[in-house]
Order: sequence, then structure tokens, then C-alpha cells
Amino acid sequence: MSRSLCLAALVTALAPAAWAEEFTWAQTTDPQTMDPHAVNSAPVLGFLNNVYEGLVRRGKDMTIEPALATSWEPIGDGEGWRFTLREGVTFHDGSAFTAEDVLFSYQRASDEGSDTRSWFAPVSEVVVVDDYTIDIMTSAPNPIFPGSIANWMIMDSGWAAANNATLPDKEAGNYATLNTNGTGAFRVTAREPGLRTVLEPFDGWWGEVEHNITRAELTPIQNPATAVAALLSGDVDFINPVPIQDVARLQQDANVEVIQGIEARVIMLGFPHEADTLKFSSDVTDTNPFADPRVRQAVAHAVNVPAILQTIMRGNAEEVAQLVSPAMQGFSEAHAARPAFDPDLARSLLAEAGYPDGFSFGLKCPNDRYLNDEAVCQAVTGMLAQVGLRATLDAMPVQNYWPELRADNYDMYLLGWSPGTFDAEHPIRFLASTPNEEKRLGSWNFGGYSNARVDELLPMIQSELDDTVRQGMLDEVAQILQDETAYVPLYVQPLVWGTRSNIALTQRPDNFFLLRWATVN
Repeated sequence: MSRSLCLAALVTALAPAAWAEEFTWAQTTDPQTMDPHAVNSAPVLGFLNNVYEGLVRRGKDMTIEPALATSWEPIGDGEGWRFTLREGVTFHDGSAFTAEDVLFSYQRASDEGSDTRSWFAPVSEVVVVDDYTIDIMTSAPNPIFPGSIANWMIMDSGWAAANNATLPDKEAGNYATLNTNGTGAFRVTAREPGLRTVLEPFDGWWGEVEHNITRAELTPIQNPATAVAALLSGDVDFINPVPIQDVARLQQDANVEVIQGIEARVIMLGFPHEADTLKFSSDVTDTNPFADPRVRQAVAHAVNVPAILQTIMRGNAEEVAQLVSPAMQGFSEAHAARPAFDPDLARSLLAEAGYPDGFSFGLKCPNDRYLNDEAVCQAVTGMLAQVGLRATLDAMPVQNYWPELRADNYDMYLLGWSPGTFDAEHPIRFLASTPNEEKRLGSWNFGGYSNARVDELLPMIQSELDDTVRQGMLDEVAQILQDETAYVPLYVQPLVWGTRSNIALTQRPDNFFLLRWATVN
């Protein structure tokens, strides 16, 4: 199977059947919220793409296509973008969609309490021209802007005001945390967090119906063995992910299909760059060794990524040296090679940094967010121990994990990142920019990594129209991040889905599952 975006694993939908069909699926992580602006994570955005819509969306091949906007064009010499909106669209409660809802959704999604506010860092102003025309002005030319907002979902301003949900609240929650009112192909009819979420088709949807589903139910199943058993018994129609170790067994069952591909997500190790001391060390209590790039380089050389891919991923993943995979726009070919596995060099670097005997620290890891995440962290822990880096592993459910990272309660952590724009600019903005609330930059840069040249290059990358010049700047950033070992990229996560043999659906490299492309035969 090709690993390029255009040939990402696709199982094309068959013609919708005339009879009613129910569909059930299970995934490891339950969406944390139903609020499209509260949490910027794939489980939330992937699910809510069934319910809410943006001005643009990504098709089966990941290309940008019209959604609530029918067309868009640059304004002047790069002052912004004019979007012509789709007329006759209604929200699930029957309210009409207009440009005022777009303006409201911009104000809400860019609010300081929103986890999506970094998406709008380039935006200087949003202007309603008329009911079906809106101008989004940018502080500099931004040729990639339309693609950068594919997951920005539009809410009904009247509904939000009536239900006291005009601003997102990811901590305490509000009415939009449990309830929805989108324009999408499906509407939520029941929500029991951690237990089940029920969706039914929205009869008033503006789009072309390709599915034949009359009711769909999502059930979170954290235990992989339980999910596999449910698929084999027919209790569920689809599971995501399939445990790597169960792929061969499922492939032998005539009633099951295994769909494999490569996700856009890079799995990496992160560090507390700006911390003064370690939080969980028993022998280094007055300094932060990870502030020294030589220590971070030692980590990179101590982790045997090929061994992890062979033993834990069973050969189903690709090692990577950057914050994006080779399939992403802007990938730096000049910096494609990751640090060699070299324990002796790692020990030498530690000694040079003043830690000849290594040191102890705490490693935080989720156990239900990424494929085999806890097993990978266990392997990393063993490998680091071989060079004297003694990690105490603390693995936990993702609902507890993000608050720990945002509270800086770690010494090292595991992170996966899938660029929503499928462009190398995306992780630079979120992961490598100096955190700046006012400029809405670095919102997922938990460790506070900072480099003045990277900060200088980012707006130039965002506004450059010449692809060759732009790639040169992306190459420079890739080199800086590698030279400083800002992160330790490990591998590109595989996609492994399992379905009953009578199910047809589409697998995209962003790992979003869209019900509107699913049929039960």
C-alpha cells in the first residue's frame, strides 16, 4: 500500500442501500467534550466533524473542498480572504446559518479560553460583508489559511446565547459540553460521557447523502482485547484502533476486514525546557538536566527506534526525524535522517554535560491515547536505563494526562502530533514557537521551548508565496530543531482499523472517521 497522502488507505463507500441500517463502533478514547472550540484534540475534532461543519473541509483524499463556504478568494495583495457562504443551510434546530454565525464562531474559537485560538494567530479582523459574505483579514499574506481552518467548526450564535454557552469552558464545562447544534450530516441524540454517544442523520443536511445509516452509536472501550472480542462477535461493526498484535488473527476471519495505512501523526518525546528543576528526581534536585541540549541529544541516541517498530509495532510504522512525516507539505528532505541508535555516544554526551552516572526522573505517558502508547513508554524507559537515565514511568488515561502536562507536572513526556493543515508550518506554530498568549502561539509547547530564529521565521513561512523560498525557511527550522533536539521524534503512527466484512468506509491519514462515508451492506 502506498504511504502518500493521495493514496492513503481508502475503502470506498458503496451506493447507499434503500433499507434502514444501524451502525455501532468502538474506540479507545471517548470524546472529552461536545464543544468544538474547547479542546483541540483528534478524538474530539474527529468525532465532531460528523456533527459540526466549517467553511471548508477535507475530502476523502485530504484535499480542501467547499463546506459552509461555496468559494473563497484572496483579498487584494494578501490582505485576507473573502468567503462566499452557502445559502439555505440550517442548524439542527432549524435556525438559519448566516455570516453572523461565522463571526460569532471566530470570536468564540479565538477567545483566550479556547483550545483552538492558535488557529487564528494570523487573523487581524473578521468583517461581515453581508449575510452570505465574510472577509477574514490577516496581518500578512497567508496562502495556506483556508486549509488551516478545515477543523474550525461553526456554531449557532443564537443557540449558544440562549444556552449560556457563548464562550468555551474546557474546565468547568457548559451546555455545549454535552449538547450540540451543528449543520453536519448527523446530530447527537444521546450523550452519556464514557458510556455511549448516539447519532442520527440530519434530514435537513445540505450535502449529498452517501451513507445508509439510520442510527449510529459510539462506545468507548479502553481494553483492546475487549474491543477485538466485540468486533469478532459482531457486537460492534468497527473498532479503532486494532491492536497490532491482533492484526494477523483478524485477517484470518472471513467476517472481518483489517484496514491499514499510515497516519499523519508523529509520536515524539518532549522536555521541560524552561523548568528550573526536575519534579520527580531523587538524585538531581537543584537543576534541570534536560535544559542542556547534550542531555536531550543523549536521549535521542539512547532510544532504539527500529527495535520499537519491529517488536511493538510489528513493522507497521515508519521512523521519523522531524515533527512531520515525509508525506506532509514542507517536509525537509535535507534533514530526513534521525539520530543513530548509539548508547556509547549517549553516555559520552551525558558525561560531557556533567552526568557521568546519569540521573533519575519522571516520564509521563498516556495509556489510552496512541497506539501501544504505554508499551512504547515502557520500552523507552528500559532503553534510557541502559545509559543511566533512570525513568519512573507514570502512565494514565488521557483525560488525566492533558491536565498533568498543562500543569508542568512531568520531567519528560510522550506526545503525538498530527498537523491539521498537513503542512510543516503547523507544528512549528503549535509546538516550536515561544508560548505567547497574546499572539496565540505555542499553545501545545508544554515545555516552553524557545528559539528566537524560529520565532522570526514562522511569520515569514506563513506569508511566503514562493514555494522554493518557503521550503528553504522550513529547512532552516528543521535544522534548528534537530541541532537543539527540541523534541525527540520517534515514528509516524500506523493506522489499523477493523470492520465487519459488510461495512464499507473511508480511512483518512488524519484518523478521522466520518459516518457520511459509511454503509452497511
